[in-house]
Amino acid sequence: MAKTLFDKIWDAHVVREVAGGLTVFYIDRHLIHEVTSPQAFDELTARGLTLRRPGQIVATADHNVPTRHQDQPIQDPLSRSQVDKLTENCARFGVELYGLGHQYQGIVHVIGPELGITQPGLTMVCGDSHTSTHGAFGTIAFGIGTSQVTQVMASQCLLLDKPKRMRITLDGALRPGVTAKDLILYMISQLGTGGATGYFVEYAGSAIRGLSMEGRMTVCNMSIEMGARGGLIAPDATTFDYLAGRRFAPQGENWDRAVAYWQTLYSDEDAVFDAELQFDASAIQPMITYGTNPGMGIPLAANIPVLNGGSEATSFDKSLRYMGFQPGESLLGKEINYVFIGSCTNSRIEDLRTVAAYVRGKQKAAHVEAIIVPGSKQVEQQAIAEGLDKVLAEAGFELREPGCSACLAMNDDKIPAGAYCVSTSNRNFEGRQGPGARTLLASPLVAAITAVEGRLVDITQYLN
Repeated sequence: MAKTLFDKIWDAHVVREVAGGLTVFYIDRHLIHEVTSPQAFDELTARGLTLRRPGQIVATADHNVPTRHQDQPIQDPLSRSQVDKLTENCARFGVELYGLGHQYQGIVHVIGPELGITQPGLTMVCGDSHTSTHGAFGTIAFGIGTSQVTQVMASQCLLLDKPKRMRITLDGALRPGVTAKDLILYMISQLGTGGATGYFVEYAGSAIRGLSMEGRMTVCNMSIEMGARGGLIAPDATTFDYLAGRRFAPQGENWDRAVAYWQTLYSDEDAVFDAELQFDASAIQPMITYGTNPGMGIPLAANIPVLNGGSEATSFDKSLRYMGFQPGESLLGKEINYVFIGSCTNSRIEDLRTVAAYVRGKQKAAHVEAIIVPGSKQVEQQAIAEGLDKVLAEAGFELREPGCSACLAMNDDKIPAGAYCVSTSNRNFEGRQGPGARTLLASPLVAAITAVEGRLVDITQYLN
């Protein structure tokens, strides 16, 4: 029987079916961080339970760590308490921790792939919704709640409903200035924030196959923003080349056996999906959001839509009031106060290279505060080794230390109320980057050009 890629991985991890149509599902890798793990460790302790397989868990500190002076004690009491608790719990339960100061510390969805922890055919979970990032490797990866974190810790399994399968195919060559971030913002704008609810999405087509692994991670990262349980992409030579030689990737004969298995991970030609969508990638333009959810996206050079009544009119109007925009308005020329380049969506070395390549020899606008936060210590060190830190500094950008930073403002990195921020992160909810902050989601290239110009422009006019 023909199977989808998702079905092949799912079926290989079913422990047993139980009454009510639920499945006891095995989890290969469990990533944890300082925000959603303390309660789980506390419950284990209260119930006298131990970790089922501590060697399958990797921890890091990322969500609310400071991005300056990480060699000094954390000043914020809550952040300090959570990071200290993570350190204490990992030592007590025997979990590998890449904490502040460790050469592998960073955003949990950046370090997993770059260390080779993320591999095709695995199942991975984390108490964070953007765990879908790891699906770029042909992995079933999804975010879980704190009670489920406890379940996985104690049993290495979850009790799940099997999601439906959706395939989104993007064919065609990308226009100049169009990146993976534009592809996923476009898809979300077409489906809406609930368009893939109940589905696990496989991304396919020539435009997807032409992306780097960093680009594929950006696409899968934001699957959750259109309601999907997760997203995944069939592994190929690009995947194998990325993983070869990484710290925890298979080596020697094990590598050869692994690749032989990974090459079987694709959707069979006659596989049936519950839903299929196709888009012409060559028609997609550089994108930006104008509202307060990631589905409110438009081509950068287009006007904000006008809604004439309908069930969404009230929330649409509320969103525009928050953002200070008008229906039908063009965003071109809008002055921007902040540019944030970072988050698990766009903080990898490819993103930093894109920004540095554009700003080399230029200066950011005087009124713009531009910060760039690498996704990990390894990204930071690679940027320094390539001299990107100097390029960015000469252009007026501040290169910070790794962490989630202004993506969710759980640390000191906040955008002031009323200020506009072009951000490479994944969510533009009210207050996401700080109370009253106004977030416009875009690609690193759009962010870099905006920082230099100090306003939103049609970036296609600024490309060589």
